[in-house]
Amino acid sequence: MERIRGLLAGGRGEGRNAAPAPEARARRHNIFEAAAAYVSACAEDDQQGMDEASGWVSPEALSFGVNELACRAVIVLARERGESPQTVARNLLGLPVP
Repeated sequence: MERIRGLLAGGRGEGRNAAPAPEARARRHNIFEAAAAYVSACAEDDQQGMDEASGWVSPEALSFGVNELACRAVIVLARERGESPQTVARNLLGLPVP
């Protein structure tokens, strides 16, 4: 209704100062927030959390964010353990280290 009133107000300026629609006020999440929430929910086996986070951004953006999170996590663990990122990644996945 606010948008219709704004259109009907025309040049009087009333529509330009109207409060934004609820969808416009909704907080937007970035890909890294979505990835962090999604991966955390996966780790906790929280399907509702995974579904919510996956709706914040496009599937492609979520995939990019999850990939970036994985890379950063492996780098941090490798530094902490004094191992190569490849060794850490393979250990995390239960793969033999060559």
